[in-house]
Amino acid sequence: MKYLIAGGTGQLGTELTNLMKVTGRSYISLGSEDMDILDKNKVRKILRAENPSVVFHCAAYTAVDKAEEEKELNWKVNVEGTKNVAEICKELGCIFVYISTDYVYNGESSKEYKENDLLNPINEYGKAKLAGEKEVQKLLDKYYIIRTSWVFGKYGANFFYTMKKLAQSYKQLNVVSDQLGRPTETKTLANFMVHLVESKQDFGVYNLSNEGRCSWYEFAQEILKDEQVEVKPILSKDYPQKARRPKNSVMCIEKAKNTGFNIPHWKEALNELKNSIVS
Repeated sequence: MKYLIAGGTGQLGTELTNLMKVTGRSYISLGSEDMDILDKNKVRKILRAENPSVVFHCAAYTAVDKAEEEKELNWKVNVEGTKNVAEICKELGCIFVYISTDYVYNGESSKEYKENDLLNPINEYGKAKLAGEKEVQKLLDKYYIIRTSWVFGKYGANFFYTMKKLAQSYKQLNVVSDQLGRPTETKTLANFMVHLVESKQDFGVYNLSNEGRCSWYEFAQEILKDEQVEVKPILSKDYPQKARRPKNSVMCIEKAKNTGFNIPHWKEALNELKNSIVS
């Protein structure tokens, strides 16, 4: 089995590339400079030449606030780019794995969101990712859509590094406490992507995050518990952002667990990340 990673230089793509490398799997990892997903002819040429069994589609526009203003670019990358890759996968018959987001839900429910719950995104990023999902479902039969949330990890820019950096400059940090979700470590997500394919799970949509739930405030507290900084809770209304965020984006992960995949608690994953950086 041969894997192709689109968006291989991003935080998840780098994690996947590392996983492929250390486990000796056959793969090719391509960044945007290697394969521009907006250039359909180039995508076709590369995929035909490489002939992968599976395409991990990690290439995405992920600047949630900027997406409110850069609507066209957000849509081009997350919808048109996804469609380009999916269409070539259909031609070649390969499995397509698409990474989506908790932002496809509106966050108004007090319950955990299940895969078949109503989809009603409240920001431009979520709207584009949902449109990308629909393109995948329309074009393909052999696909996995994985909705994930609050992604952090060893590579790239993410909440973990943002908090660490801010703690070096400030003695007090104010972090939103009224938005709830599940953090997801990139290593957990990368392993799950491979697990779905190699254990031949049913095609379709899966929610995947680490076990446990928290607010951004609680997440920051855990990240910075060994730092000399005070973390104070604030409300979303006191921290205005261009893009609206769901108040509750806690997703139900029972379907993922029922595949036999072991999902660590987010605190366990965070501690592993901290140890890997120290070592």
